[in-house]
Amino acid sequence: MTARVIDGKARAERLTADVAQAVAARATAGKRPPGLAVVLVGENAASQVYVRNKRRVTDAAGMISFSHDLPATTSHEALLALIDRLNADPAVHGILVQLPLPKSIDPDQITERIDPAKDVDGLHPYNIGRLVLKRPLLRPCTPYGCMTLLRDTGEDLVGKHAVVIGQSNIVGRPMALELLMARCTVTVCHSATRDLPGIA
Repeated sequence: MTARVIDGKARAERLTADVAQAVAARATAGKRPPGLAVVLVGENAASQVYVRNKRRVTDAAGMISFSHDLPATTSHEALLALIDRLNADPAVHGILVQLPLPKSIDPDQITERIDPAKDVDGLHPYNIGRLVLKRPLLRPCTPYGCMTLLRDTGEDLVGKHAVVIGQSNIVGRPMALELLMARCTVTVCHSATRDLPGIA
């Protein structure tokens, strides 16, 4: 089988244009534009790049971007209080808390505090549970993006053997669930996997 390079950047540009059209139609109908609140705690360099890109695409799609850049000294309680305010704000339709968080903050408690209907990262236990049950609503972004790219190739995924390397809650595990929903046969490898080259 010949390897194929998938142009993710071009696909992202098309998706942004499609979303922009949907947002414009929403505005024409007299509805409020979608609002995305992105919360960044600390000064992790990689996180700053991710957040900057997310805010740029949000603006390009015509949505409202709410920025909450907090110092690394922010307390667990203060972050929970901010999430409570964002949950209650009707102008905020989606909440994204950029990971990783400072070690003083429990990421699981933060994720679980987000209203599942506003959990655009798709990592709340409610949303992960629906993915397990093959009834997804909001889905983890990276795996769903990977599935979008795979489907765009036109390949029939049914029955394919898919190997997922990594079992993180953010990518590996939900990626395996997405592939199972596509009726692939899935092997998940991780740090304790023996003979990884022989599998992958």
